[in-house]
Amino acid sequence: MLGYFGPAGTFTHQALRRITAEDAIPFSTVPKVLDAVRAGEVTAGLVPIENSVEGGVTATLDNLASGRPLVITQEVIMPVSVVLAVRPGTQLAGVRRVLTHPHAYAQTRDWVAANLPFAHVTEGGSTAAAAEEVADPHSRYDAAICAEVAADLYGLERAASDIADNPDAVTRFVLVRQPGETPEPTGADKTTLVAYMHADRSGALLEILEQFAMRGVNLTRIESRPTKKIYGEYCFSIDAEGHIGEPRMRGTLKGLHRVCREVTFLGSYPRADGVRPKIARGFTAAEYEAAEHWMDDLLGRPHRP
Repeated sequence: MLGYFGPAGTFTHQALRRITAEDAIPFSTVPKVLDAVRAGEVTAGLVPIENSVEGGVTATLDNLASGRPLVITQEVIMPVSVVLAVRPGTQLAGVRRVLTHPHAYAQTRDWVAANLPFAHVTEGGSTAAAAEEVADPHSRYDAAICAEVAADLYGLERAASDIADNPDAVTRFVLVRQPGETPEPTGADKTTLVAYMHADRSGALLEILEQFAMRGVNLTRIESRPTKKIYGEYCFSIDAEGHIGEPRMRGTLKGLHRVCREVTFLGSYPRADGVRPKIARGFTAAEYEAAEHWMDDLLGRPHRP
């Protein structure tokens, strides 16, 4: 049984339907999803991790960085399709109070300012919870900014559709499990990790980045996050192209282990977009193997497999 950031009708629920048609358990917060995975209440959980407009989802990044180890095994990237949902009979001109999730509002702020100049927007909970609240005939809210599936689920009408400011906006979700055997590389993979500096000093971040650069590993995301232990102490949440089963990524992780106080490995998994990295000359698996064989010859040792 899988779990997801609910309730039913959230964007996460919509993303879950892209990978399974089986029933799943909704949880009210991201930490509750991840704690359920850690406790074995569900075999895996789907949570949002990144938005192309707002960046990383801090609730997910911070919980994965600090809680008991979990690993990402799959990602889903879904276009953001947002509607303004109202109770039947409510006109757009009559909307004064709007409820939604902070990320949904961030993606529609310009549209709201242009089309609902007199409306007050309240941020909190999930987009599905907002739709459920607005569906209550006694609710003080007139409209919800939510996914189409939530509007349909709670019997709301669309006062406006496709209201996202950026029509190309997408949200990325990850399926998270307890640690186990890592799947084999596909050639189009991503590795997620968290790197902790020994101390906040000049060049500490450069030392971390050099581990990737010197092995030809490209980063697709890097964000600094407070460790929540000491004021001013930060760690770095990183996505990189490649798989731990590949020599260049293994070398990168070994290098990070040497120069960092701590490295949290959060999984190697197939990229949702299937894009294969452009590996520069000198960094392919075959070239790593050839270099190992050359060294074995120099040492007079048999070639290692």
